[in-house]
Amino acid sequence: MIDILKENPQFGDPVAKRLIPKEFIQQEIQNLYRAELSNYWRLLYTLEGTELEILAFVLSIVDHKEYDKLFGYKKH
Repeated sequence: MIDILKENPQFGDPVAKRLIPKEFIQQEIQNLYRAELSNYWRLLYTLEGTELEILAFVLSIVDHKEYDKLFGYKKH
């Protein structure tokens, strides 16, 4: 995944600003991306930088259960 993000930092799906979990908003995260990993794991990362340099910061790697909890999804 690191090589993929080096090649294309916007590889993941952008998360709508209104859906960014409070935990990340409190850390002043302005944008959030989600990339699907194998076995339903998710990589959550943010991008910062300038036109010349983009930095990807991995915030969390979570399984499906933790992902649902983090985003407030409930089991039916």
